[in-house]
Amino acid sequence: MTAENPSLRPWRDIERRKSRQIMVGDVPVGGDAPITVQTMTNTLTSDAKATIDQIRRCEEAGVDIIRVSCPDVESTTALKQIVRASRVPIVADIHFHYKRGIEAAEAGAACLRINPGNIGSSERVREVIDAAKANGCAIRIGVNAGSLEKDLLEKYGEPCPEALVESALDHIKILQDHDFHEFKVAVKASDVFLAVAAYSQLADAVDCPLHLGITEAGGLIGGTVKSSIGMGNLLWAGIGDTIRVSLSAEPEQEVRVGYEMLKSLGLRTRGVRVVSCPSCARQGFDVIRTVQTLEKRLEHIKTPLSLSVLGCVVNGPGEARETDIGITGGGKGKHMVYLSGVTDHHVEDDDMVEHIVKLVEAKAAEIEAGVGEAA
Repeated sequence: MTAENPSLRPWRDIERRKSRQIMVGDVPVGGDAPITVQTMTNTLTSDAKATIDQIRRCEEAGVDIIRVSCPDVESTTALKQIVRASRVPIVADIHFHYKRGIEAAEAGAACLRINPGNIGSSERVREVIDAAKANGCAIRIGVNAGSLEKDLLEKYGEPCPEALVESALDHIKILQDHDFHEFKVAVKASDVFLAVAAYSQLADAVDCPLHLGITEAGGLIGGTVKSSIGMGNLLWAGIGDTIRVSLSAEPEQEVRVGYEMLKSLGLRTRGVRVVSCPSCARQGFDVIRTVQTLEKRLEHIKTPLSLSVLGCVVNGPGEARETDIGITGGGKGKHMVYLSGVTDHHVEDDDMVEHIVKLVEAKAAEIEAGVGEAA
């Protein structure tokens, strides 16, 4: 037994917005491709070793695409080594200097993150677009409420959905005027209401893939909540083809939160989905510490499967029936283990965590073997 696919339940269906598909390296974005999870390194890009080490940690967490800053020639020089070492496509973040965009494209970046209107004259924009075309680069237009163009701020008086969308459309026109169509767009804001309204309006106006994000969201807890409210609203409405959760936390944490967000909506499946109770006086074991330990010990599992960890028998059996593996707290330090929703055996307190880890690893191997045989 494996957890039921939410798509089989009509009241859980999410109808995704129809967007055209582009390629970021070998990763499809938009169309019917899975929603990709991104993050951004925070090392100096000129320090290739530190940047590659951080990319490795993000790859282990499941990142699909990763962005690096390229503010100077030392960064674009190191980019060649970084691109060669990375197992996922690299997006080069370019802000103002058009030459960095050309250098990044030539260094092998799969995508350039730019605002075409911020990098100088139309001739300079054309040079960057030509470099992207010549090197098979996509482009991400990154509109941000905190750096809107002066004329739009004067026109609207403050950052608002209409200003963000107008900025995006202006930048899109620049690319289209140069016959460039391999682009995706973000209209990010720290204000949840502003971001959701801007993305909703833009989704109706264009057919290109949309990169979702609530920018400057905050720390791990606050930023996760804020991002989940904003991006969750959009994803539930079918809007969004690639996401980045912007946290004041390590990049691999952004990746994990991104996957949890998509998993909760049935849009991606990766790793162990843990169902656990909030803990109360009825608990037969320390649920909080047990779940924390299990989540850490099971980070290496990539196979989608479900695990319920419930402190008592009030809701435990019901939840266990819906998961691949389950455990409910019992009396005198003995707890019931469920396999495929059926009571199977007991486990003692001291052996519980190690026992559950082994059961999950075995179940993941069994599922993978079944997939391999089916293929």
